[in-house]
Amino acid sequence: MAKTLVLAEKPSVGKEIARVLGCKHSSAGYISSDKFIVTWAMGHLVTLCEPEHYGDKYKTWSMESLPMLPEKMELRVIPETSKQFGVVKSLLHSPEVSQLIIATDAGREGELVARWIISKAGFSKPIKRLWISSQTDKAIKDGFNNLKNGNDFFYLYLSAKARAEADWIVGFNATRALTCKYNAQLSAGRVQTPTLAMIVERENEIKNFVSKEYYNIKANLGSFFVTYLDSKRNSSVFSKKFAQEVYDRTKGTQLRLVRLNSELKSAPPPLLYDLTELQRDANKAYGFSPKQTLSIMQRLYEHHKVLTYPRTDSRYLTDDIMPTIKDRLRAVDTSDFSQFTKEIINKGMSLSKSCFDNAKVTDHHAIIPTEQRADLSSMNNEERKIYTMVVKRFLTCFYAKHKYRKITAEFSNPSNDLFYATGREIIEMGWKTVYLLKDDIDDDEQILPSLKQDSLFKVTDVEIRNLKTSPPPRYTEATLLSAMENPSKFINDKSMREFIGGGLGTPATRADIIEKLYNSFYIEKRGNTIYPTSKGTQLINIVPQDLKQPLLTARWEMKLESIHKGSLKSEFFMGDIKKYAKELVKEIAESESSYNHDNVTKNVCPECGKFMLAVNTKKGKLLVCQDRNCGWRQNVITQSNLRCPECHKKMELRGDGDKKMYVCKCGFREKASVMHNNLKSAHVSRHDINKYMNSQMQSEPDSSLSPFALAMQKAMNGKKE
Repeated sequence: MAKTLVLAEKPSVGKEIARVLGCKHSSAGYISSDKFIVTWAMGHLVTLCEPEHYGDKYKTWSMESLPMLPEKMELRVIPETSKQFGVVKSLLHSPEVSQLIIATDAGREGELVARWIISKAGFSKPIKRLWISSQTDKAIKDGFNNLKNGNDFFYLYLSAKARAEADWIVGFNATRALTCKYNAQLSAGRVQTPTLAMIVERENEIKNFVSKEYYNIKANLGSFFVTYLDSKRNSSVFSKKFAQEVYDRTKGTQLRLVRLNSELKSAPPPLLYDLTELQRDANKAYGFSPKQTLSIMQRLYEHHKVLTYPRTDSRYLTDDIMPTIKDRLRAVDTSDFSQFTKEIINKGMSLSKSCFDNAKVTDHHAIIPTEQRADLSSMNNEERKIYTMVVKRFLTCFYAKHKYRKITAEFSNPSNDLFYATGREIIEMGWKTVYLLKDDIDDDEQILPSLKQDSLFKVTDVEIRNLKTSPPPRYTEATLLSAMENPSKFINDKSMREFIGGGLGTPATRADIIEKLYNSFYIEKRGNTIYPTSKGTQLINIVPQDLKQPLLTARWEMKLESIHKGSLKSEFFMGDIKKYAKELVKEIAESESSYNHDNVTKNVCPECGKFMLAVNTKKGKLLVCQDRNCGWRQNVITQSNLRCPECHKKMELRGDGDKKMYVCKCGFREKASVMHNNLKSAHVSRHDINKYMNSQMQSEPDSSLSPFALAMQKAMNGKKE
C-alpha cells in the first residue's frame, strides 16, 4: 500500500504530527502507520558549500582569491546531522512512498529547509504543503484536511534560495576581504552591518553632544502645581536672569485662571502582537533579550501549543479566525484571566473589527492564544510571563476604547506671565481594565481640583529647577528592535525612504542579528544598555559606505518579494549580487583606512604565542587570541547564576582551571572546588553539578542560526570540517 511521507522541521513537531495522524510504529528517525511515515529534519540538514569546496585557492584566505563567485551554488550535507539526512533520503526514495507532504515551519526559511533536502536527495515525486499557524491537534487535523499544492510555494522557495545565496556571496566576500586587508577577525553582512552602524552613530551623537543649562519655573498653588510658558509656549528657559525675574514677579502673588479647556479623548485597544512588538515589550518589562523571547515563544507554540506561530510580522487577523474566537476564549479561561473571559462571554462582547485586516496578513496572522486550554502550572516562570502578555493583549481587543477628559488650564500672574497645568479625568476605563492600569498620567498631568474661569489662586511657593539638556539615549535591545523595524531615518536619500519596507531583517532574524553582534564583540551590554566596542566602531569606519546603509537590505527584500510573487527571475537578482560583490571587494582592497587592536593585553596565547585581546561578552570577560587562524579563548570572568551565601546576589566566576573562584561584590570569595563540594553535600546529583559548571563556562551552540550564520561562525573561529 502506497504511503505518504511527512517531513517536519524538528523531531518534537514531527512526533506530535505523528501522534495526531495515528502513527505508532517508531523507528530510528521516523514514525509510521499504514498510511503515513512521519520524519523530520533538525533545522537545516543541508546547507550551501563553503568556499573551500570551489577550489584549493579558496582554502587560504587571500585578497588575490577574491571575489569568490561560484557559477553554480552547490549544497552539502551538514556532518553533525548527516545520519538523519540519510534516514530522510532513504524514505524519500522508498518504493512505498508515493508523495511528500512538506510540514516544515510555514515561512520562507521553513520552505528552504525542506526544498534543500529534496534537492540534495534528488526527490521528484508529487509534493503537497501543510500550512498551519498553530500546533494544536485541531490545527494539525484541519491542515491535513486542507493540504495545499506544493507547486504553489515554489516561488517562495526561490526567494529563500536567492536570499541564502546572496548572503553567502556578499557575506563571505566582504568578510574575507576585510579580514585579509586588516589582519583582524572582521565580518560584515547586509543586516548586521547597518544595525551596528546605527549603534555606532548613536554613540557618536552622545559623545559630540554639548549639554546646555536651562530652567523650569514651577509655582505651587496649594493643591496643584503650574509651570511657566514663554511666548512660544515652551517651558524651558535658557536665561538664568530671566528665570529669576519671572520668579520675582510671581512669588507671593495670585494667579488668575485665564483659559480652561476640557476635551473628550479616547484611545483604542493596542494592536495584537507580532514577534518584534512582543520582543520589545518583553525586554522593557522583564529584560528578556529578543532571542530569549523567541525561544520562549517557540516552546509555547511547539510544546505547550497554547500560542500561534511566533515568527510573524503581522498584527492583524484574517476573517477565517472569527469562528474560532469563542474556543480561544474558553482556552484562556483560567484563574488568571477568568474575570475577563467570563465578562466577555456573558456580555456577548465581540472582538474589535479593527483587529481584522486580510490585506495586512501575509504568511501568518498576529500572535494569539490557540484553542488548546492552557495548563499554567506546567509552564516555567518565563513562559507564564510571555503567555500572560499575549493573552492580555488578545483580551483587550474585546473591550471598548479607553475614554477620558483631558483638562488644560492656563493662569497668569499680575505681570501677565503665563503658567499652565494639565490633568485627566477618566470617563471609561475600557480596554485598560484588562491591565488594571491607573491613568497612565504623564509627568505634567495631575489631579486638578474643580476649576472655574477667572478664579484666583494664591502662590504658596515658586521653584526654579536648574536642568541640563540630555543627549539621545543609548539603545536597549527593545529600542534597537524598533530602529531595525523602522530604519527610514537612517536613509540619507529621502526619496528612497518609502522603499524600506519591513525594515532591517525579519521578525524571525532580528534576534539572531543582535546576538551575532555580541558574539563578534562588536557591541557589549552594560546593564540594559548597548555600547559599541572599539572593534565595532572601527569596523563601521572602514567598511564600505553602501554596506552600512539600511537601504541595501530594503532593496534586497523588495526584490526577494518580487521573486516570491513570480514577477522577477532569481537569475537577474543574483547577477546584480555578483556585480555588487566585485565592487565591494575592490573598494575594500583599495581603501586607505587602518585598523588597530586597542584591547591587546600582555597575556600570551598558549597555542600560538601571540598577545591576546581582552573582550567583554554578555556573560563576562574573555581573553581571545588576535590570530583568526588560532581562535584560542580563555574565560576571565563569567557571570554565574550561583547566589552568594552572604548577600544572595549572583556571583562572578573568575579565573581558569584549578584557580577558578567565585567572587561577590559584597566581598565574599570562595574557590570553585569548595563551592562544588558544597553543592555535593546539598545532595545535588553529579550530573546536575557537571551540567551547571559547564553552563558557567560555555554557551551552547545556537541551533536556530541560519546555515550561513553557522558557516560564518565556524570560518571566523578558524575551524575546519
